[in-house]
Amino acid sequence: MRRRTVTAGNLEEILQVTAPAAAPEQAAAAPAAAPREDHGLRTEFEFELPRGYVDEAGTVHRHGAMRLATARDELRPQIDLRVKENPAYLSVVLLSQVITRIGSITDVHAGIVERMYATDVAFLQDFYRRVNSEGHTRAAVTCPHCEGGFEVDLSGGRLGES
Repeated sequence: MRRRTVTAGNLEEILQVTAPAAAPEQAAAAPAAAPREDHGLRTEFEFELPRGYVDEAGTVHRHGAMRLATARDELRPQIDLRVKENPAYLSVVLLSQVITRIGSITDVHAGIVERMYATDVAFLQDFYRRVNSEGHTRAAVTCPHCEGGFEVDLSGGRLGES
């Protein structure tokens, strides 16, 4: 097997070359607007930020959605120059790729994640880990008063709300 050095300039070329080729009859038979089959796999998860993202107009955006990460999402930040200069920037780039919306904002980029409160970024990092590693948004917790164990769903609703 031949080794290849991946740089920002040739990542797309490598991904295209290594992508599985679709059969010509499948490509012609599948219309562009064909509905996707539902295989029961949940690929997008709703969340509610603890503080919320405040945009330039002063609007607070708290509800959003994050999709499952792909291998490409995990690889791209590794060649980003900002990440090479500062490895801590990796989570900013990664989150900006998998967050599909925050409030009414659908074009989520690294600049938006940079301007989020640290508590919201920490929440999103944990949310990303839960969704992509564990496959769900539930967390096991223990009541500090009765020491009873139960699960909470981190994807929505405020603590204490049902």
